[in-house]
Amino acid sequence: MQQIFRRLRSLALVLIVPAGLAGCGINAIPTKQELAKAKWADVQSDYQRRSDLIPNLVATVKGYAAQEKSTLVEVTQARASATQVKVDASTLTNPAAFAQYEQAQDRLSGVLGRLMMIQEKYPDLKSNENFMALQSQLEGTENRITVARNDYNEAVRDYNTTLRTFPTMFWAGTLYHNEKPMNMFSATAAAQSAPVVSFDQAPSSAPGAAPGAPPPSSPAS
Repeated sequence: MQQIFRRLRSLALVLIVPAGLAGCGINAIPTKQELAKAKWADVQSDYQRRSDLIPNLVATVKGYAAQEKSTLVEVTQARASATQVKVDASTLTNPAAFAQYEQAQDRLSGVLGRLMMIQEKYPDLKSNENFMALQSQLEGTENRITVARNDYNEAVRDYNTTLRTFPTMFWAGTLYHNEKPMNMFSATAAAQSAPVVSFDQAPSSAPGAAPGAPPPSSPAS
Protein backbone atom coordinates (compact mmCIF):
# COMPACT_ATOMS: atom_id res chain seq x y z
CA MET A 1 0.00 0.00 0.00
CA GLN A 2 2.82 2.38 0.86
CA GLN A 3 4.35 1.78 -2.56
CA ILE A 4 1.05 2.70 -4.20
CA PHE A 5 0.94 5.96 -2.23
CA ARG A 6 4.48 6.82 -3.34
CA ARG A 7 3.53 6.22 -6.97
CA LEU A 8 0.42 8.36 -6.63
CA ARG A 9 2.46 11.13 -5.03
CA SER A 10 5.01 10.99 -7.84
CA LEU A 11 2.23 11.10 -10.41
CA ALA A 12 0.69 14.09 -8.66
CA LEU A 13 4.01 15.92 -8.74
CA VAL A 14 4.38 15.18 -12.44
CA LEU A 15 0.97 16.69 -13.11
CA ILE A 16 0.92 19.55 -10.60
CA VAL A 17 4.43 20.99 -10.95
CA PRO A 18 4.24 21.74 -14.71
CA ALA A 19 0.77 23.21 -14.24
CA GLY A 20 2.02 25.37 -11.40
CA LEU A 21 5.00 26.60 -13.41
CA ALA A 22 2.78 27.37 -16.38
CA GLY A 23 0.52 29.37 -14.12
CA CYS A 24 3.54 31.38 -12.97
CA GLY A 25 4.29 32.44 -16.56
CA ILE A 26 7.36 30.32 -17.29
CA ASN A 27 6.13 29.76 -20.86
CA ALA A 28 4.98 33.33 -21.50
CA ILE A 29 8.39 34.70 -22.53
CA PRO A 30 9.28 32.13 -25.23
CA THR A 31 5.67 32.05 -26.47
CA LYS A 32 5.49 35.82 -26.97
CA GLN A 33 9.01 35.91 -28.35
CA GLU A 34 8.10 33.41 -31.06
CA LEU A 35 4.97 35.39 -31.90
CA ALA A 36 7.03 38.57 -32.32
CA LYS A 37 9.48 36.70 -34.58
CA ALA A 38 6.58 35.47 -36.70
CA LYS A 39 5.27 39.02 -37.08
CA TRP A 40 8.78 40.14 -38.05
CA ALA A 41 8.81 37.49 -40.78
CA ASP A 42 5.54 38.96 -42.09
CA VAL A 43 7.14 42.41 -42.28
CA GLN A 44 10.12 41.06 -44.21
CA SER A 45 7.84 39.14 -46.57
CA ASP A 46 5.85 42.27 -47.43
CA TYR A 47 9.00 44.35 -47.93
CA GLN A 48 10.29 41.65 -50.30
CA ARG A 49 6.97 41.73 -52.14
CA ARG A 50 7.39 45.46 -52.65
CA SER A 51 10.99 45.06 -53.76
CA ASP A 52 9.93 42.53 -56.40
CA LEU A 53 7.44 44.99 -57.89
CA ILE A 54 9.89 47.84 -58.32
CA PRO A 55 11.91 46.70 -61.40
CA ASN A 56 8.76 46.34 -63.54
CA LEU A 57 7.39 49.60 -62.20
CA VAL A 58 10.60 51.49 -63.02
CA ALA A 59 10.76 49.94 -66.47
CA THR A 60 7.17 50.95 -67.21
CA VAL A 61 7.66 54.54 -66.07
CA LYS A 62 10.91 54.78 -68.01
CA GLY A 63 9.09 53.87 -71.20
CA TYR A 64 6.86 56.93 -70.87
CA ALA A 65 8.99 59.33 -68.83
CA ALA A 66 12.62 58.68 -69.65
CA GLN A 67 13.43 62.31 -68.84
CA GLU A 68 12.68 61.62 -65.16
CA LYS A 69 16.04 59.90 -64.99
CA SER A 70 17.07 61.25 -61.58
CA THR A 71 13.98 59.83 -59.86
CA LEU A 72 14.27 56.50 -61.65
CA VAL A 73 17.93 56.20 -60.65
CA GLU A 74 17.14 57.16 -57.07
CA VAL A 75 14.42 54.50 -56.80
CA THR A 76 16.77 51.86 -58.18
CA GLN A 77 19.54 52.88 -55.78
CA ALA A 78 17.19 53.00 -52.80
CA ARG A 79 15.93 49.51 -53.64
CA ALA A 80 19.49 48.22 -53.87
CA SER A 81 20.37 49.79 -50.50
CA ALA A 82 17.29 48.33 -48.83
CA THR A 83 17.93 44.83 -50.14
CA GLN A 84 21.62 44.95 -49.20
CA VAL A 85 20.86 45.45 -45.50
CA LYS A 86 21.22 41.98 -44.04
CA VAL A 87 18.92 41.06 -41.18
CA ASP A 88 18.45 38.00 -39.00
CA ALA A 89 17.02 37.18 -35.58
CA SER A 90 19.75 39.20 -33.82
CA THR A 91 18.57 42.35 -35.64
CA LEU A 92 15.48 42.45 -33.44
CA THR A 93 17.56 43.13 -30.33
CA ASN A 94 20.29 45.22 -32.00
CA PRO A 95 19.18 48.88 -32.07
CA ALA A 96 21.83 49.98 -34.60
CA ALA A 97 21.14 47.17 -37.08
CA PHE A 98 17.38 47.58 -36.70
CA ALA A 99 17.61 51.34 -37.28
CA GLN A 100 19.71 50.78 -40.41
CA TYR A 101 17.07 48.41 -41.82
CA GLU A 102 14.21 50.73 -40.93
CA GLN A 103 15.90 53.80 -42.42
CA ALA A 104 16.70 51.99 -45.68
CA GLN A 105 13.08 50.89 -46.07
CA ASP A 106 11.73 54.33 -45.17
CA ARG A 107 14.01 55.96 -47.73
CA LEU A 108 12.68 53.58 -50.38
CA SER A 109 9.12 54.47 -49.35
CA GLY A 110 9.91 58.14 -49.85
CA VAL A 111 11.37 57.85 -53.34
CA LEU A 112 8.58 55.48 -54.39
CA GLY A 113 6.12 58.20 -53.42
CA ARG A 114 7.85 60.62 -55.76
CA LEU A 115 7.92 58.03 -58.53
CA MET A 116 4.18 57.46 -58.28
CA MET A 117 3.49 61.22 -58.46
CA ILE A 118 5.23 61.39 -61.83
CA GLN A 119 2.12 59.93 -63.44
CA GLU A 120 0.36 63.29 -63.07
CA LYS A 121 2.70 64.75 -65.69
CA TYR A 122 2.18 61.99 -68.25
CA PRO A 123 -1.44 61.19 -69.23
CA ASP A 124 -0.34 58.25 -71.39
CA LEU A 125 1.44 56.69 -68.42
CA LYS A 126 -1.52 57.33 -66.16
CA SER A 127 -3.80 55.41 -68.52
CA ASN A 128 -1.37 52.56 -69.20
CA GLU A 129 -2.94 49.27 -68.06
CA ASN A 130 0.36 47.75 -66.98
CA PHE A 131 1.25 50.80 -64.91
CA MET A 132 -2.18 50.93 -63.30
CA ALA A 133 -1.94 47.24 -62.38
CA LEU A 134 1.51 47.75 -60.87
CA GLN A 135 0.29 50.83 -59.03
CA SER A 136 -2.60 48.88 -57.55
CA GLN A 137 -0.27 46.09 -56.43
CA LEU A 138 2.13 48.59 -54.89
CA GLU A 139 -0.65 50.36 -53.00
CA GLY A 140 -1.91 47.04 -51.71
CA THR A 141 1.60 46.06 -50.64
CA GLU A 142 2.17 49.37 -48.86
CA ASN A 143 -1.05 48.76 -46.91
CA ARG A 144 0.14 45.26 -46.05
CA ILE A 145 3.45 46.69 -44.84
CA THR A 146 1.66 49.17 -42.58
CA VAL A 147 -0.51 46.42 -41.07
CA ALA A 148 2.48 44.07 -40.67
CA ARG A 149 4.57 46.75 -38.94
CA ASN A 150 1.72 47.58 -36.57
CA ASP A 151 1.15 43.90 -35.76
CA TYR A 152 4.87 43.44 -35.17
CA ASN A 153 5.03 46.49 -32.89
CA GLU A 154 2.09 45.20 -30.85
CA ALA A 155 3.68 41.75 -30.47
CA VAL A 156 6.99 43.32 -29.42
CA ARG A 157 5.28 45.65 -26.96
CA ASP A 158 3.60 42.64 -25.36
CA TYR A 159 6.86 40.67 -25.28
CA ASN A 160 8.90 43.55 -23.85
CA THR A 161 6.26 44.15 -21.18
CA THR A 162 6.46 40.48 -20.21
CA LEU A 163 10.18 40.86 -19.52
CA ARG A 164 9.51 43.69 -17.07
CA THR A 165 6.34 42.70 -15.22
CA PHE A 166 5.62 40.26 -12.38
CA PRO A 167 5.61 37.29 -12.27
CA THR A 168 7.31 36.75 -15.64
CA MET A 169 10.14 39.17 -14.77
CA PHE A 170 11.34 36.50 -12.33
CA TRP A 171 11.87 34.08 -15.22
CA ALA A 172 13.40 36.88 -17.31
CA GLY A 173 16.05 37.32 -14.63
CA THR A 174 16.76 33.63 -14.19
CA LEU A 175 15.81 31.06 -16.80
CA TYR A 176 15.67 33.57 -19.68
CA HIS A 177 18.31 36.01 -18.49
CA ASN A 178 19.94 36.14 -21.95
CA GLU A 179 16.78 37.38 -23.66
CA LYS A 180 16.75 41.09 -24.53
CA PRO A 181 13.93 43.52 -25.35
CA MET A 182 13.14 43.76 -29.07
CA ASN A 183 13.17 46.93 -31.15
CA MET A 184 10.03 48.52 -32.55
CA PHE A 185 9.38 50.44 -35.76
CA SER A 186 8.90 54.15 -35.28
CA ALA A 187 7.25 56.71 -37.53
CA THR A 188 9.96 59.06 -38.75
CA ALA A 189 9.32 62.71 -39.51
CA ALA A 190 9.80 61.99 -43.22
CA ALA A 191 7.34 59.11 -43.14
CA GLN A 192 4.66 61.35 -41.63
CA SER A 193 4.93 63.94 -44.41
CA ALA A 194 3.79 63.47 -47.98
CA PRO A 195 6.58 63.97 -50.54
CA VAL A 196 6.50 67.39 -52.20
CA VAL A 197 7.04 67.49 -55.93
CA SER A 198 6.73 70.59 -58.08
CA PHE A 199 5.14 70.31 -61.51
CA ASP A 200 5.55 73.98 -62.33
CA GLN A 201 8.11 73.21 -65.00
CA ALA A 202 7.27 70.76 -67.73
CA PRO A 203 9.93 68.52 -69.21
CA SER A 204 11.93 69.93 -72.09
CA SER A 205 9.64 70.57 -75.05
CA ALA A 206 8.94 73.12 -77.68
CA PRO A 207 7.29 76.40 -76.57
CA GLY A 208 3.55 75.97 -76.35
CA ALA A 209 3.71 72.21 -76.31
CA ALA A 210 1.42 70.39 -73.88
CA PRO A 211 2.99 69.33 -70.57
CA GLY A 212 4.52 65.89 -70.92
CA ALA A 213 4.52 65.94 -74.70
CA PRO A 214 7.68 64.48 -76.24
CA PRO A 215 10.08 66.97 -77.83
CA PRO A 216 9.47 67.39 -81.55
CA SER A 217 11.75 65.58 -83.93
CA SER A 218 14.19 67.59 -85.97
CA PRO A 219 12.83 68.69 -89.34
CA ALA A 220 14.09 66.76 -92.29
CA SER A 221 16.76 68.60 -94.25
